[in-house]
Amino acid sequence: MPGYKGHAAGALLMGAGTLAAANWLGWYGPDPGTAVLLMGFVVLGALFPDVDTDSIGQKLFYSLLAIINLTLMILGHYKWAAVLGFCALLPVVARHRGWIHTWWAMFLIPMAIFIIPIVFYEVPWKNLLPFYLASVFGYFTHLLLDRKFV
Repeated sequence: MPGYKGHAAGALLMGAGTLAAANWLGWYGPDPGTAVLLMGFVVLGALFPDVDTDSIGQKLFYSLLAIINLTLMILGHYKWAAVLGFCALLPVVARHRGWIHTWWAMFLIPMAIFIIPIVFYEVPWKNLLPFYLASVFGYFTHLLLDRKFV
């Protein structure tokens, strides 16, 4: 099982390859800023399953979330900061290698990124779908590298 560096590197490689392929095939071609943001979601998704342990990956994950959350608050995007904060709390309700390391959690946990803004903030689902898929993909790379699908 790789550590945080392996999970982050694997997510970056597979995420960049998938995004490049989707762009090349004409399925999805985000602007450069959105592409970088999507890659951030891929990496955060890949690190998420191990944030319930005291590790460097946990510190990196929560440091990135703190920076993002503070930036959102400074910019006055309190609703998005609340969604991010809610999602960050999910690992504390599980034990390591428990339900967070399952294929169904890969779809369920990122669903908060997708459903909460639609229900509470009336954001069109089409605007959020790429970010949900990026989070699921990052999560998938974690489980794949942990050999949960073998």
